Amino acid sequence: MDKKPTINDVARIAGVSKRTVSRVINGASNVGAATREKIQRVVDELGFSPDKQARGLAASRSYLIGLIYDNPDALYIDQVQRGVLDVCSKKGYELVVHPCSYRSDEFVSNCVGFVRRSNIDGVIVLPPVSESNELAAALENHGINYVRLTSVDIDDKENIVVSDDRAALSDMARYLVSLGHKDIAIISGPNHYYSTVERLEGITQTLKELGLSIPAERIVEGKNSYESGIECARALLIQTPRPQVIVANNDEMAAGVLKVAHELGIDVPGELSVAGFDDNLLASRVIPSLTTVQRPVVAMAGIAAKKIVALIENKPAEGVEEYTIKPHLIIRESTRKAAKQ
Repeated sequence: MDKKPTINDVARIAGVSKRTVSRVINGASNVGAATREKIQRVVDELGFSPDKQARGLAASRSYLIGLIYDNPDALYIDQVQRGVLDVCSKKGYELVVHPCSYRSDEFVSNCVGFVRRSNIDGVIVLPPVSESNELAAALENHGINYVRLTSVDIDDKENIVVSDDRAALSDMARYLVSLGHKDIAIISGPNHYYSTVERLEGITQTLKELGLSIPAERIVEGKNSYESGIECARALLIQTPRPQVIVANNDEMAAGVLKVAHELGIDVPGELSVAGFDDNLLASRVIPSLTTVQRPVVAMAGIAAKKIVALIENKPAEGVEEYTIKPHLIIRESTRKAAKQ
């Protein structure tokens, strides 16, 4: 090989997970003899040698778990922290949070540096940062335990907790069509996020299956913030004719739609139905309350915490059978049957 072999190379050639390779390298006993021999043979053939500093970091237990994020939704972050702390406090671990700038050129080295400086045992990585395979590879190659919360299956099952956003938005599409709506607009999230693609394709492809298509001008890109929801809502609500429904990529932007509708004297849901995604505290407290998709963030964060502790302690995760969770539709006051034409 032209470059230094990595643990990923060993796992790929041996046909096992990276975690299994790590267990063999670190002398764990819970690997079968045949598998252990196969992995060791590949290690010897490639001349793979784990980084001594990385192994030292992994072996030094600090009982600190890091939380890496770049997300403007403070309510989401709060839910994640509650879910993680509920598990970690019982296991004797403390939580250290680390906001980062996902679009920065240095964000990977910044995150790895955070773990090294803080002597973190492992990290839980939130979207959109969790979508970076470059970061995941860097963490793996430095011997850093990690678990990613994502909307797509992009890693070994012990390293991810997946929210099936696509299926949830498919349910949203079917619900809106059942109300008689045919003219549906969408405020998407940033187009370079996996979650945005999953949600957008979930609703648009299902609408297509049901005989409806969304014109290009009915889809606008937001930034997952309240302010961008206001801006996008204005762009949609000045169109003639106005859409019957606006579905926003999250509740923050849906709340922005409610504000603009109020300013323009548009009755929700009488003249316009509005829906969001997340079901954070805001969704049930705005007027009218939001129809949305409830993503069980606290539960997902708890699963991630169980997984990261299991990786740190090199044990099977307790009480974790599934790693993919489907959010579900919550129907409230902001949607109703389409007015008769």
